[in-house]
Amino acid sequence: MERLDVIETCTRMAWHADQREWEALRSVFADRVRLDYTSLNGGEPVTLPADDLVAAWSRTLGAFDATQHLVTNHLVTVDGDTAVCTASFQATHRLATPFGSPLWTLGGTYRFDLVRDGDGWLISGVVMTATWADGNHELLARASRDGSA
Repeated sequence: MERLDVIETCTRMAWHADQREWEALRSVFADRVRLDYTSLNGGEPVTLPADDLVAAWSRTLGAFDATQHLVTNHLVTVDGDTAVCTASFQATHRLATPFGSPLWTLGGTYRFDLVRDGDGWLISGVVMTATWADGNHELLARASRDGSA
């Protein structure tokens, strides 16, 4: 049962982000979350308050016409009150544009670090490792600009 609860928490992260359910998205995170998106953006991993993370995702992901994050092939290890879930992902982002394709799709793996919170699990870390991409990568920059306006 613990394994399924961990997978459910990770799946909810993708679902709530795609459905623009920002309050529900916040509920899957611990108060502080370590993010490592360096395979895509370079730089260094960061640790953010979950409220700031959700606000940033709502601006950027919310600027797309639609997103779909598919997360599968979950491998879960539970060790007391912590867990690690690794999974494959494919994330498609759609944004109408007069120049170039309206789609950008990214694939790779996630590593979720989770902590037990009462009877449930919260995500305390996300490492996204991009292994391939297809389509119009410029959509990310455009969504980031549009989302911060």
